[in-house]
Amino acid sequence: MRLAQLEAVTESLLFIAGEAVPLATIAQTIEMDQATTKAIVQALADKYEQEQRGLRIVAYDGAYQMCTAAECFSYIRSMYKSPQRQGLTQALLETLAIIAYKQPITRGQIEEIRGVNAEHAVNKLMERKLICEVGRMNAPGKPILFGTTDDFLRYFGFRSVQELPPLEEPLQSEDMGIEE
Repeated sequence: MRLAQLEAVTESLLFIAGEAVPLATIAQTIEMDQATTKAIVQALADKYEQEQRGLRIVAYDGAYQMCTAAECFSYIRSMYKSPQRQGLTQALLETLAIIAYKQPITRGQIEEIRGVNAEHAVNKLMERKLICEVGRMNAPGKPILFGTTDDFLRYFGFRSVQELPPLEEPLQSEDMGIEE
């Protein structure tokens, strides 16, 4: 296949998938090695960016997805007259942060950290597909382990959880001017 055909096929795969496609899957489909495939995808992404097209190709933790350009969002929203994306409450943000930094984590562990019941927050985050079940803990009752999803990465603009900002060090008693 010529380069133009490889780009066309890759573009089609990303468009039709509607979600992030692993590099290995693209490479296998176009029958190329991963390094060549990555170069093809990056060349396509660069073209979309340089030409200021309405679509973009975004990398997410070893996978690629075709999405609309951020600068087109207000027009898309206007066309579909959909309400603006609902924000996350403080409780949801706190719960999501705990899950993002401590994953995999059980609801009981979340509740221990937050000091309040987390059932509602976990259910809401699952409804919004920001978290999902990633397994079961090998403990009595086999509690569900939760982790973040690709939707979480897209929502906050990360390519992987490794891009999360580092946690600040907890305050020590001398930092707060407390004498022991």
